[in-house]
Amino acid sequence: MIKFAVDNKRIQFCLTLLTAFIGGIIFSNIHSPIPWLLGPMTAVLIGSRFRKVQFYWPRSIRDTGLVIVGYSIGLSFTKEALLQIIAKLPSMLLMTVLLVCFCAGIAFVVSKLTGVDYPTVLIGSIPGGLSQMIIFAEELKGINITTVTFLQVARLIMIIFFVPFLIFGPLFKNTAHSAADMVNKGVGAASGPLFPSIIWFAVICIVCAFVARKLKFPTPYLLGPILATAIINLSGMEGPPLPPSIIDASQFMIGGYIGLLLEPEKLEHKTKIISLALISGMVMIFISIGLSLLLVSYYPLTHSTSFLALAPGGMDQMGILAHVVHADLSMVTGYQLF
Repeated sequence: MIKFAVDNKRIQFCLTLLTAFIGGIIFSNIHSPIPWLLGPMTAVLIGSRFRKVQFYWPRSIRDTGLVIVGYSIGLSFTKEALLQIIAKLPSMLLMTVLLVCFCAGIAFVVSKLTGVDYPTVLIGSIPGGLSQMIIFAEELKGINITTVTFLQVARLIMIIFFVPFLIFGPLFKNTAHSAADMVNKGVGAASGPLFPSIIWFAVICIVCAFVARKLKFPTPYLLGPILATAIINLSGMEGPPLPPSIIDASQFMIGGYIGLLLEPEKLEHKTKIISLALISGMVMIFISIGLSLLLVSYYPLTHSTSFLALAPGGMDQMGILAHVVHADLSMVTGYQLF
């Protein structure tokens, strides 16, 4: 029985892997922004709705992708970038408070319109990171975990879909490179030899990811490698940049996992909650755009950097987007982390 269960999991994973790969190929061919994140996510999301075959994506693969992204983000932390982040701490506090207040107001309206209790909608609307909000919801009594998960995932998927097209659209046309160039080039070619120094960095990042998990850090498999790489980078030992193919692989690992998170069939009052979740997600995006324009008027940041810094989509996804558009990674991560 155990062997059959293992074999069944392998078949489910192989099918999910194939579906995700087809999605990545299709989105690459249509020149979509971040195709190896959006493609697998879309394909798995659609494919998993057909209940004849159960899809499966191990969390360990998602965590591996986060470690890779965390290392890449950590490389962006230089002494100059750290000084800039410290100088912007007051604006980080102000923007975070404003964003949370707006989200709390949106949650109040959604709660009144749906009849769902306010604490559940509030936790589902606060942009505190998907895993953190779900864990927080599990620790509280009287919270509907299914509704919280759906609201968080629906907002996250909307942001992952819409933000790339906004970034590559006319509103952010002052970004340093053209959209087509970004899609084709990805993160950029590595400027130095990858081996053997990458082995030491990989070991350090993996160890620090597990240490961060033991210390109950938020998103430990991302934050642990970020902190480790940043500290080493600030000490004068620069790690080798990763080639675009590895960055694409990390997006693939994360995209397949996200595609399996949304399960609307478990919701009560599906139509009303789905409609309001989509509307509230769009309102949050427009609020983030407004706050980012305010931020740009005070600091010499590009529109793409300020928007990704404030977009309520999570540090890992916004970090990937910041890679693609060559935004200021350290600034985006600093605001998202705060």
